[in-house]
Amino acid sequence: MKPTSTCSLAVGAVLAILVAGSASAQAVDPGVRANGAGAGDPLPGLSTNELAYFDIGLDDFLEDEGVGDGLGPRFNLDSCAGCHSQPAIGGTSPAVNPEIAVATALGARNTVPNFLSNNGPIREVRFRRNADGTPDGGVHALFVTSGRVDDTGSNANCNIVQENFGAQAQAGNLSFRIPTPVFGLGLVEQIDERDIVSSLAANGNQKAALGISGRLNRNGNDGRVSRFGWKAQNQSGLLFAGEAYNVEMGISNEIFQADREQAPGCNVDTTPNDVTLTDEVAPANISNIERFAFFMRFLAAPTPSANAPGGATSIGRGRTNFTNVGCALCHTPSFTTGNSEVAALRNRPVNLFSDLAIHNMGPGLADQVSQGAAAGDEFRTSPLWGLGQRIFFLHDGRTNNLVTAIQAHSSAAGQGFQASEANAVIANFNALSTAQQQDLLNFLRSL
Repeated sequence: MKPTSTCSLAVGAVLAILVAGSASAQAVDPGVRANGAGAGDPLPGLSTNELAYFDIGLDDFLEDEGVGDGLGPRFNLDSCAGCHSQPAIGGTSPAVNPEIAVATALGARNTVPNFLSNNGPIREVRFRRNADGTPDGGVHALFVTSGRVDDTGSNANCNIVQENFGAQAQAGNLSFRIPTPVFGLGLVEQIDERDIVSSLAANGNQKAALGISGRLNRNGNDGRVSRFGWKAQNQSGLLFAGEAYNVEMGISNEIFQADREQAPGCNVDTTPNDVTLTDEVAPANISNIERFAFFMRFLAAPTPSANAPGGATSIGRGRTNFTNVGCALCHTPSFTTGNSEVAALRNRPVNLFSDLAIHNMGPGLADQVSQGAAAGDEFRTSPLWGLGQRIFFLHDGRTNNLVTAIQAHSSAAGQGFQASEANAVIANFNALSTAQQQDLLNFLRSL
């Protein structure tokens, strides 16, 4: 056998160093920004009365609901703030998942499904299909109140049990969602529909060249643009609040007046749990969902950082790169609100980085759930304001790494779904130098 030359060894060593250096030089997610929450405050410029509505809404948003308040019989969590708490009240899934503790709180007879963990994201679960193979898509609550006894009531006579999530998981029938932040919801409500339509139509040639289309999820009755939720399925903050109260906590209200679970012995109240009390003086009489809506409507947008992470120069370069690769074609940097009865919401900038449209994201992200006009692979462009302090990413919280979340936007056609509209943009991102990618990541974490 011919001996290996010293020159060959030297070349091999150099190549090894180059490969190691290349592997270590990859752009990395700077992680959750640590310089204060920068969120959770009321809008600047609210009147004294408007601040009072914000405060009573915040109080109810923080409240832990009990059986006597209408919690359950099937539910995911017992408070709004429990889901929306990172980095401040109104945000998204926190570092420690409160669903783990609530599963067996106060005598409740639940087990924790294996797709939940103490340090994982809060999740709601939807079934993709019914037992007969027809589309489902609805939320299937994780827990039941059977056996639970608290200071507001008892469900000792309720004997319903959890659904068999293990079997559904084995059948590939589960789809997950994590909580969406509600910061700046009132500003988003006040964006004129014509501006949303114009934004989607803008830069048409550039979008077409990159394979970007998108469309608006419109209400099936009046044709108005819906703009809230992972698939832009809700049209207003009040509807969002009423649905969450009913679906996530099982509490019936003025919008959803019937309990979702009708099993005997499980419904403590025979009338809606939460309604406006017309025999009391306003504003104390307004229902909880109205209070939630006022709190979210008057909640300020997140405040970005000018210099963290990476410094102002890096963030500025990153914003340029964000535009150049095509991210800003869907993540529209800014809108302006229209007219409003509330001065603090009138003609204000809305720097949310979203076109509020739904886009085909390919089989890699497809959840096979349809909502309104949105099909199983379509999602609303997620607003990026506040991203710097989010822990979990994508609709199902599958990752806490921003780089992984970016790459997940790309997938080829398959499984009955077309290719992701973001493929060319992600290819542009991948073509950036490591330093350029790092600047872009720093920019995103500054938001």
